[in-house]
Amino acid sequence: MKIFRFVRMLSAMTRVLTRNSLPYILLFSFAAITLSASSRSKQSLEKQRKALLNEIEQTGKLLNENNKSISAVQNRLHLVAKQIDDRKQVLTILGKEIDKTSADIRTKEYLINDLVKKLKVKKEHYAISVRKLRTQKNNSEHLLWILSADHISQSYRRMLYLQKYAEWRKNQAEEILAQQQRVTAEKKLLEAKKREKENLSKIKRTEETKLQKEEAIKKTEAANLAKKAKNLEAQLKIKRQQADALNRKIEQIIAAEVKAAQKAAQTQSKTARKANTKGGFAMTKAEQTLSSNFASNKGRLPFPLKGSYQITEHFGVQQYEGLINVRHNSNGIKIATTKGNHAKAVFDGVVSGIFLVPGYQTSIILRHGNYLTLYANLDQVSVKKGDKVSTGQNLGIIYTDSATGETALYFELWKEQTKQNPEPWLNT
Repeated sequence: MKIFRFVRMLSAMTRVLTRNSLPYILLFSFAAITLSASSRSKQSLEKQRKALLNEIEQTGKLLNENNKSISAVQNRLHLVAKQIDDRKQVLTILGKEIDKTSADIRTKEYLINDLVKKLKVKKEHYAISVRKLRTQKNNSEHLLWILSADHISQSYRRMLYLQKYAEWRKNQAEEILAQQQRVTAEKKLLEAKKREKENLSKIKRTEETKLQKEEAIKKTEAANLAKKAKNLEAQLKIKRQQADALNRKIEQIIAAEVKAAQKAAQTQSKTARKANTKGGFAMTKAEQTLSSNFASNKGRLPFPLKGSYQITEHFGVQQYEGLINVRHNSNGIKIATTKGNHAKAVFDGVVSGIFLVPGYQTSIILRHGNYLTLYANLDQVSVKKGDKVSTGQNLGIIYTDSATGETALYFELWKEQTKQNPEPWLNT
């Protein structure tokens, strides 16, 4: 009878331990999936944070390099405001990173607690099996149980059962050891997560301090701008006159090209040249293809320069902070950059014109079918009228004002005779 009680006990223990293992496997799998997804999400956030910090660093370089000119305050104020906006985004991302790390810590703590509980149960059941086996004086009872079978196949099954049980005991001992090691490893990972959270919190505190300093600078710059309101209004009046002169020159060049294209269309076959709009530029088939390709690349056009830059003037009405009645309408975008940088063609095209306008230095117009791009405020040019240029080709060195230290490219984009906002076209 002892033998049969022993066998029932072995069977029951096997079922219990199997049942206890399943939830642990499911829990560990779920935790691994959760932490893996969290890790990917945090990597994405960290990538965004580093990109923003790099942008803040580049803006800082521009502030330092153009310090004299950007005391032409509205530009400096714009750069500081951009730094503040980027810094706030960094803080938002850091907050999300800290929240996700906290969630990882909670998951790890729950996992470790569950591992410890299940390890305790496993040890208890294993101890019971060891104690039960020790009550057996020798292997004679096992042998008696095998030999007392009704037939040879039953005897074989009993012998196989005892072998399997011996293997099970060995596996349980190995599993207990492995689980103990896993608990130790998970505790180390938990400590690493806690250190990660503390490090992120330190970075966040540092960024908050920097933000406070930048907001104080912005307040000072805004106050300086307000003091110079009258002077700024006078400067803007001159700037509007210069912008009008530039605009008239561009319109003259466009009108001359449209007239020449229409004249060419009259002397050629009807299919040789065709305008997309009434009174528009009559294009050859090659120019129509170029125009279509240009339009299809909206949002993907390369930026008109390489390296560090910041857009300090956007398309449309410019409203200066704290100066409600001081406005300026921009037909393009102004891009502050570093000394010695080059302007680059945003697409294949032909040089339509090169000219000088006060306040904008040398300007280049490229035609891309019925689209045109303007690159103004150049010091030296690398092309001449009629040249075919390719995407990314150097057009000239951007002018640096010796009195102020400011280096800035002015860029416009037109479709036929209508100005476009360049920013949605560019891959910024």
